[in-house]
Amino acid sequence: MKIGFIINDHATEKWNYTTPALGYAAYKRGHEVFFIGVGELSYASKGHLSVRCKTIKDRTFKGEETYFKAVQKEEFVNVSSKELDVLFLRNNPADEINERDWAYNAAFIFGEIAMRNGVLVLNHPSSLAGAVNKMYFQHFPEILRPKTIITRDHNEIKEFFKEQKQKMILKPLQGSGGTNVFMMDKKNEHNLSQTIDAICRDGFVIAQEYLTEAKGGDTRLFLMNGEPLKVDGQYALMQRVNASGDIRSNIHAGGKPEKVKMTDQIMELADIVRPKLVQDGMFLVGIDIVGSKLMEINVFSPGGLNVMGQMYDTDFATPVIQSIERKVYYRSMYGDYLYNSRLATL
Repeated sequence: MKIGFIINDHATEKWNYTTPALGYAAYKRGHEVFFIGVGELSYASKGHLSVRCKTIKDRTFKGEETYFKAVQKEEFVNVSSKELDVLFLRNNPADEINERDWAYNAAFIFGEIAMRNGVLVLNHPSSLAGAVNKMYFQHFPEILRPKTIITRDHNEIKEFFKEQKQKMILKPLQGSGGTNVFMMDKKNEHNLSQTIDAICRDGFVIAQEYLTEAKGGDTRLFLMNGEPLKVDGQYALMQRVNASGDIRSNIHAGGKPEKVKMTDQIMELADIVRPKLVQDGMFLVGIDIVGSKLMEINVFSPGGLNVMGQMYDTDFATPVIQSIERKVYYRSMYGDYLYNSRLATL
């Protein structure tokens, strides 16, 4: 098959990210793999998606690093949606905020075009458009979520702060990766108005219950087709431990990955989120868990699959590609009878 991966930009993508790992897994299985920056998308006059991308053929590599670095040295080539079987939207819109606002929603807009051209688009672009900010998280059952309000009203936030016994988390509605996340308590209450103002500059404020278990970091679990990703008895699961003095557990924000065992509680949370993820065509998703609550659902570019692979000496990327292969096979059998949103999670 011919599979394209949309990334934010070739200049910022690193070989040890999850997307190059998936690309290398596909390449090893004999597929043609194309890496496409958001800025390299275009709409051709005949109604097709047209892209400038980088690809490589007929070479053998020792691993992901040598593979992806070789890809990056290649010249750009042009590919049309008429030639692609799959387009995997793996860019992170939050990385574009205040930098390249034009790129914020480009991938799923062009993904819709590719989908109309008969390309299998993962995750389902229409659902991604509705999940572009953290409000998507509020559409899941309340039992999963910490107590939360979303507002720009200072008084509402201050009242919530009192209700939470002067300890809460503040963060922007848009964004990811631990950017502008603050823990407010009695010690820094004097900065509350200033902090609210700072977040309000970029839109709405999420005020959220502080979970004491967050001191130990959070747990990232990959879900594929709505189910926990499991290979050779090992789940794609890791604990992300906070850096000293930091409430964020994101790895690129200093969090440290550690092994962790699957529990009945984590399985129960995964089971509760499954119906909506399947309905929305969310093929590959990362969920972040603290204690008995779900903190975030990353449907755009969940990372850490390569870290987990190294940690457990398990190839988690290849089963993802194998699942995509089955979807392409189903599409060849059924044609347009299967909607993209349903095919995405079969």
